[in-house]
Amino acid sequence: MAYTVYLGRTALPVTPAKIQTKIKNQNKTVTLINEGEVNLLKSPGLSEISFSMMVPYVWYPFASYPDGFRPADYYLGQLEEFKLSKKPFRFICSRTSPAGRLIFDTNLNVSLEDYKIEEDASEGQSLTISVMLKQFRGYGTKMVKIESAVAKVQKERPAESSPKPKTYIVQSGDTLWNISKKLLGDGTKYKDVATRNSIANPNLIYPGQVLTIPG
Repeated sequence: MAYTVYLGRTALPVTPAKIQTKIKNQNKTVTLINEGEVNLLKSPGLSEISFSMMVPYVWYPFASYPDGFRPADYYLGQLEEFKLSKKPFRFICSRTSPAGRLIFDTNLNVSLEDYKIEEDASEGQSLTISVMLKQFRGYGTKMVKIESAVAKVQKERPAESSPKPKTYIVQSGDTLWNISKKLLGDGTKYKDVATRNSIANPNLIYPGQVLTIPG
């Protein structure tokens, strides 16, 4: 099984050997008089994702560079931007069979909680970065206006919209026109797909490329 991992629009050059996803819950156990313990079921907590990734200083034949080779400081700069921007980004892990068929993917809106950089001379010309991500959920608030001792609830401000976009892995022989025709029902929308994925030349796509399809 092949893996492709993206942080935002950046594909990791070397797929992490292990990714840990912690699915959290917030249920609470309390003890009632004469009733014993009971479990109070609450809304689920935010999932946490952790992994360590290898970032080469130089080009390695086993690494993957969909957009061309990029030095290690490029990936460090991306992480620093995620940390300072105070904005969520997408974490995508696509799993495909040896035949190139999508098995399933993890596609979450996340925030960068922290990361640790480790350099080891025994590892050669590369560094290891340990990353901790947390699922991000938008939220809204209710505004209450008091008039003549009567509470009126104003229209609820909508939560920050973060629709989960569809993803598609390019297969051999695919074109953006055919993909747009199949998934959006209109081949002429290939320009929207190209724009959404920052593809300068719509004719240049490659098998295994993960595309985000506009809703």
